[in-house]
Amino acid sequence: MKKSPSKLKLPGKFDPQARWLAGYFLVTMLVLWGWQEFFGQFSVRTIPYSQFKAHLERREVTEAAVKQDEIVGRIVPLASRQTNAAPAVTQLNAADSQPAEVPQGLKRALAETKPFLFRTVRVEDPDLVKDLQAAGVEYTGTRPNALSEFLLAWVLPIGLMVLVWSMLARRFSAASEGVFGIGKSRAKLIVDRNTGVTFNDVAGCDEAKQELREVVDFLKNPAEYQALGARIPKGALLVGPPGTGKTLLARAVAGEAGVPFFSMSGADFVEMFVGVGAARVRDLFKQAKEHAPCIIFIDELDAIGRQRGVHVGAVNDEREQTLNALLVEMDGFEANTGVIILAATNRPEVLDRALLRPGRFDRQIVVDAPDLDGREAILKVHARNKRLAPDVSLRRIAAATAGFSGADLANVLNEAALLTARRKAKEITQRDLEEAIEKVVAGPERRSRRLNAEEKKRVAYHEVGHALVAAHSPHADPVHKISIVPRGRAALGYTMQLPNEDQFLLTRSELFCRLCGLLGGRAAEEVIFGEVTTGAQNDLERATALARQMVAMYGMSERLGLANCAQRPAQFLAGPEAALQRDCSEQTAREIDEEVKSLLDHAYVKAKEILTENRAQLERVTAELLTRETLDGPEFYRLVGKEMPRSKEPVPPLPVAGAVTPAIGNGATPSTGQLQ
Repeated sequence: MKKSPSKLKLPGKFDPQARWLAGYFLVTMLVLWGWQEFFGQFSVRTIPYSQFKAHLERREVTEAAVKQDEIVGRIVPLASRQTNAAPAVTQLNAADSQPAEVPQGLKRALAETKPFLFRTVRVEDPDLVKDLQAAGVEYTGTRPNALSEFLLAWVLPIGLMVLVWSMLARRFSAASEGVFGIGKSRAKLIVDRNTGVTFNDVAGCDEAKQELREVVDFLKNPAEYQALGARIPKGALLVGPPGTGKTLLARAVAGEAGVPFFSMSGADFVEMFVGVGAARVRDLFKQAKEHAPCIIFIDELDAIGRQRGVHVGAVNDEREQTLNALLVEMDGFEANTGVIILAATNRPEVLDRALLRPGRFDRQIVVDAPDLDGREAILKVHARNKRLAPDVSLRRIAAATAGFSGADLANVLNEAALLTARRKAKEITQRDLEEAIEKVVAGPERRSRRLNAEEKKRVAYHEVGHALVAAHSPHADPVHKISIVPRGRAALGYTMQLPNEDQFLLTRSELFCRLCGLLGGRAAEEVIFGEVTTGAQNDLERATALARQMVAMYGMSERLGLANCAQRPAQFLAGPEAALQRDCSEQTAREIDEEVKSLLDHAYVKAKEILTENRAQLERVTAELLTRETLDGPEFYRLVGKEMPRSKEPVPPLPVAGAVTPAIGNGATPSTGQLQ
């Protein structure tokens, strides 16, 4: 019968329960020995040798055991044996009347009336035996207890030394990461399949799960694959932006595989000492071979897997030696049978090419941001242990969170639960979820930030300008919320635009409408007040970046043609609005600047035309916004006399609070008025 994974015992390891029982037995024996040896000392009185001799002369010592260094026995005072204690009392009273002439020891001896056990230190006394015989004492000689002598002379000192040494070694290893174990692997070994995570707990990345299911199935049923000549993949690299669930997938593999699972971070290999990382790699694979078949998971692989080159310094040399050792262990002269390596990184562009070739990492599994269905599935997973009201529609929340990763969605549900607890409610409502999205995207409300009437009016016109230009642009994303409540560190107001569906391609017309919407706030300030403020700084920054991409990367300029004159930074290293790297001559760069300026001027003129033609709507919506401070999408479109655009896929109507979305691709456009 095959052993259950939960009962798996590693070779060379003691059962933790057996170690506990052995320790319990040793402690019990020591307690019993201590009870026998030391408990009697609390009922034995220690007296001077002179007092012992005085009791002996008065024949009060009835029993005595003469040891090598001491004498123990029993004393029965004379007063307790006499039926008539008058003579003793008379002697004691006489002694009290003349305290200067009677010794204090005699007074204590005469006053003692109860028998007691005694102990006294033995001194050189040749007449001791004669005195004992003369007093009629029953005496014996004793030899030392062999067990006590052994424990006191050998076991106790050695035990104390071992205890002190172990404490010092533990302290030293905690401070210096272990001098003797510096080359040992720090991987955590998981042999129990009950890790708390399975593939059922991972949603939104079905393709990645399918790839990993094959690896797990190969470990469980290798004969089916080997019969067809297939071999197990040696390595699988999980690639994706932060927060998409790469580490969660690895934990799910550990929970599903039922084989030993080694987990560690790439940073655990690197030390300031050259050669330590390579030693830890070798030790890790040595342990993995002993427990094969097994899985090794290395998180943040880029810490040791960067591209090799000519560097100066011990740190780079240490990293390269660690990488070389990893390359050899994964696919070197000696094959690693039954050892599968899982790794995760969000910077695949910096990894060494030798690490990514087939035979080392045979599969590169992309774990990207989830789509609409994936976001809904992730929300359902994270909502299992939360009390949701009957009116909650996770589908609508998924539609309002385009571009969110799995970690972002989990954070939204957690923030909604916190908001519900703050208002002392029992269930999480749809409004709580939408407020949580708004908090994640734009930051917490800052109602303590007081704006004077003039500033509040400018912010209101600015935000309505964004929304009104978007409403009158044929290809703009629908407006879902306008607010002049300050949020975050710098936002004095914001306008949220949400695409009706996930978008993977954008036309030139759609990008131009987005430019007009970004510049609509500044255009509204100029139309109404005749002068602009610093509130459009963020809008100008984003509009300039978008226009530069249209000209230099997307070939949407007739003057420059189809030339690609800029490069985007690393895919997973930078955000969607990261600075572009120029790849052209100075003359071409000047022409790009001129085209960008022309495109922005054209969009700004178009935005001003829309606002001028619809100034009555601008005034009406602004007045309503100043009164209510927040307008949702349906209310805004009602004020401008238009019908709110709906998605192609049926989605329940939005409530009063209106959903919001971040500016993470897919056309989501939150515009924020800022004062720098």
